[in-house]
Amino acid sequence: MNAPDRIANPVRPAFDTTLREDSVIVSIGPSHPATHGTIQIFTELDGEKVVRADLHCGYLHRGFEKECEDHTWHNLIPYVDRLNYCSALINDFAYCDAVEQMMGVAITPRCKYLRTLLAEYSRLADHLTCVAASLMELGAMTAFLYLVMLRDWIYEHLADLTGARVTYTYGRIGGLARDLPDGWLARLDEILVKYEEFIGRVHGLMDRNRIFIERTRDVGVITAADAIDWGYSGPMLRSTGVARDLRKDTPYLAYAELDFEVPVGIKGDNYDRYYVRMREMDESVHMIRQLMAMLPDGPVSVDDRRCTLPEKRLVYTEIESLINHFKLIMEGPQVPAGEIYVAHESANGELGFYLVSTGGGTPWKVHVRAPSFVHMGGAHKMLEGYQLADIIPTFGSINMIGGECDR
Repeated sequence: MNAPDRIANPVRPAFDTTLREDSVIVSIGPSHPATHGTIQIFTELDGEKVVRADLHCGYLHRGFEKECEDHTWHNLIPYVDRLNYCSALINDFAYCDAVEQMMGVAITPRCKYLRTLLAEYSRLADHLTCVAASLMELGAMTAFLYLVMLRDWIYEHLADLTGARVTYTYGRIGGLARDLPDGWLARLDEILVKYEEFIGRVHGLMDRNRIFIERTRDVGVITAADAIDWGYSGPMLRSTGVARDLRKDTPYLAYAELDFEVPVGIKGDNYDRYYVRMREMDESVHMIRQLMAMLPDGPVSVDDRRCTLPEKRLVYTEIESLINHFKLIMEGPQVPAGEIYVAHESANGELGFYLVSTGGGTPWKVHVRAPSFVHMGGAHKMLEGYQLADIIPTFGSINMIGGECDR
């Protein structure tokens, strides 16, 4: 191949000529933490004003969906952890719910309430991460440190339960890996008390801070109509005033039994996205306290040989349990042929799993409806018309998680 052949089709941005003679094209990113490592934003600038923007998601080079076709249904759980790694337990529970529905498995009451509690605890950690990073990008380091301290206590607390700090592999088809250790709920109560203290300090620092308000109000606006057109969900959609929440609209797990509100914004700007996430954290704490009081005794996994691994004691002493263990590990649970779509309300919005089974121990197809990937499609609407300095705070308010965007 000669040199001209190699450069016949160079990789270029979506636009390579300017609309105006006095504007310039500038590439922002990919860099971390500004554009979360993988995102490249091509912008046309008129001075400091963004005239056009085009976002390129980049790749983490993991091939999640295709990789799922070569592993058993159980072995996919560590992979789904790594979609939104800021709230990995929600990924676990949504995926396991989809497989359980295909198999006709009903989880135990204790598992149902525990999954709901841990999903809200994960939402709390995710929102803390997003709000902390967004405030840090505006220079609010004190508020950032308060929120990250809370998040780190939650990470340590979840590590006590799951044995891992970020990607837990804690969900199981038909239940959970293990029950709560002694003293775990008492420590949870201590963290929630600290949350109320620290979040009050952040409200005092930020809510009426002139710099914060001028950098966030009427900045990065997306209308409700545009948000719906681009398929937005979660806090991004609710910030525009649309009270769409799967926990209310299509209840799953124990959400139908809980008392909670769905916070909404007004304008869909950066301030509204901050406000909605701050209010959602309060609602998550309120739900966690209810679930602590409602949590029943009993097993955390169903007694079903089709999906639940037998106790190690039995594996070592009974030939039937040994064979059952061997077949579940080597061949995987045998999921009936069919297809299903199951969606949960993740921290970023509608997290859906579309699964197709041919009746064996491995899936034929796994597709993830990842909110971060959907939100990237319309992100340019929140950047165009605003200042160059607004790009990073606005992008941070979207809370793009690279693992979800990866294809």
